[in-house]
Amino acid sequence: MVKYIRSSYVHVKKIVSRFISCFIVLCVLFFMIRCAEMIYDRLLHGHLTAWWEVLLTGIIKDLTFLMTIGGWAFLIYFLLSLASEKLARAVFIVIAVTLCLVHLVLSQYFLTTLTALGADLWHYSPRDIWQIIAAAGIKWSVILVVVLIMLIATWSLARLPRRIKMAPTAALALIVLFVICEDFNLAAKANIWRNDSSEYGNSLSINKSYYFFKESIDYFFPPPAEVSIYADTFLDYKNDASIRFRYPDEVNYPFLHQDETPDVLSPFFSKGEHRPNVVIVIVEGLGRAYANEGAYLGSFTPFLDSLAGHSLYWQNFLSQAGRTFASLPSILASLPFGKSGFTELPHMPEHLSLLSLLKYNGYKTGFYYGGDAVFDNMSGFLQQNAIDQIHDIQSFPADYTKLPENDQGFCWGYGDQELMRYYNATLANTDTPYCNVLLTVASHEPFLVNRQEFYLARFEQRMKELHFDEERKADARDYKMQYASILYVDDALRQLFHRYMQRPEFNNTIFIITGDHRMPEIPMRDKLDRYRVPMILYSPLLSRAAKFNGVSTHFDITPSMLQLLKRQYQVKMPSLAAWVGSGLDTSYIFENRHGYPLMQTKHYMIDFIQGNHMLIGNDLYEVSNDLALTAVNDKEKLAQLRHGFERFRRKNRQMITGAKLLPDSVYMHYFPR
Repeated sequence: MVKYIRSSYVHVKKIVSRFISCFIVLCVLFFMIRCAEMIYDRLLHGHLTAWWEVLLTGIIKDLTFLMTIGGWAFLIYFLLSLASEKLARAVFIVIAVTLCLVHLVLSQYFLTTLTALGADLWHYSPRDIWQIIAAAGIKWSVILVVVLIMLIATWSLARLPRRIKMAPTAALALIVLFVICEDFNLAAKANIWRNDSSEYGNSLSINKSYYFFKESIDYFFPPPAEVSIYADTFLDYKNDASIRFRYPDEVNYPFLHQDETPDVLSPFFSKGEHRPNVVIVIVEGLGRAYANEGAYLGSFTPFLDSLAGHSLYWQNFLSQAGRTFASLPSILASLPFGKSGFTELPHMPEHLSLLSLLKYNGYKTGFYYGGDAVFDNMSGFLQQNAIDQIHDIQSFPADYTKLPENDQGFCWGYGDQELMRYYNATLANTDTPYCNVLLTVASHEPFLVNRQEFYLARFEQRMKELHFDEERKADARDYKMQYASILYVDDALRQLFHRYMQRPEFNNTIFIITGDHRMPEIPMRDKLDRYRVPMILYSPLLSRAAKFNGVSTHFDITPSMLQLLKRQYQVKMPSLAAWVGSGLDTSYIFENRHGYPLMQTKHYMIDFIQGNHMLIGNDLYEVSNDLALTAVNDKEKLAQLRHGFERFRRKNRQMITGAKLLPDSVYMHYFPR
């Protein structure tokens, strides 16, 4: 018996030692991938502040992730070893090589998009995923490098472990450490650890595999909803910016309230003889970081800069999400997000919007897009709002030119200049007022536009006009394709207005121009920068131009536009509404009267801005007058923002589980038939 116990003990020690030897090789491979990622990032995006700090932080996060999964890996290895040690080694090699491959793919995705891939992958249809992958492009050189690394990984895992000798005591100590990492969830703590580099540096340092797996697990196996200690039953802050409305029946209609949106636009407008046309232009990837006066990266939108000087211009404006999926519901209907975007709800709740209410009041409505309107279920949302016409990639005649294809033969569709030309050609001369929405597509990965060389040369000229020094020019050239695409869409907008000025209804048209979100492919200053976009309202009906410093978002556009049209043109609308937004802020001083959630991706809603503070996960930041963030420690303010955020999330959950937005009596009366 004693001999058997000793023999078993020796066998277990041998298994532990051999596992640790294999595991050390896996750690070395992840270290190599981290170094390759950092070097490739340097080649793609140039110099990074605190490069060594980001590298060391990343290595710590990688090791913490590996140790967190090490306990489960050892359990599998140990059980298989009891049957066959060769089988255990083979399975470990397969799992380890797969982990390296997934990690490489996730790293490449981040370096291409500058956004870590999470559970938002599972919110897209296979067709949408293919479009995204094809747009990013698949380089054969990258594929060859990945294959080479996989061969090296396989050889290393098969050959090197036998050369690594570790004392059984030390090996057992590492196994205990694995259990500690899993028990205390150290991988999560390591990945939220902030360093002192830029926001881009923080994102680069995270372990991409941990981020993806954690988000995916939460998506497929969501934790049970908890009652927050910040819910209304526990806290009731006076003057809470998130409590803006009077809710007559919050249980059955969580967002329904009396529409008391103030009419802040009429003082800037001269009343026309007829109801004005409304044209909304949503520009893909248009961020304030590189657009309009005061852009900290320099403005690459000279036409929009000029137009803003003759318009109502909100320089502290935010999109509602970091992707396009929320643009139409937020801008046109001030709608909550649902689980992964309003348009992704299995059954979109009945609602009213700027489109449907204007159609109810006799307007014609249309949507124009150079790509496929099926993407993000935009067409489904528009059809539910009784839109008259959808013009997308299927609508363009043969004499229109698509965007250039990337190396894989993919393009999103027709360029923005062709979109504007097509829009002008199809716009009928009629006395019937219209509300049309245009969505651009060219300033999106792969950032290939017609007359590419011209716009690359225009990019170089623009840097001279902005008086960039040589160092700043070198930094900007790392993103020359992105900046060239912004100059391209700026010219498209110039052409749109040039053609519109020849039209008889130009003097009776209101134009709204905003970005759907800031493009993430150019490194961001901080997390709020992801949402900061221009907002320009131009019309010949304006009695004066103005620039506002008050913070507003996409949620505020529809409520304010409808109040303007109601007051000046007697547009009929219900007294009850389900808008999330409370209207545009026309304050000349910096302030934020709102309390709104922001959704970075389809599965990542952890951001909430209220007053002069922003909540990101569990961290609190103060928002300066240029919308820059500074971390602060204020427990009372943190509790207030958590309280406001939880109110929205609770209402949002009610809608997801079947609560209505509007009573049938309101919806049926005002929905156009």
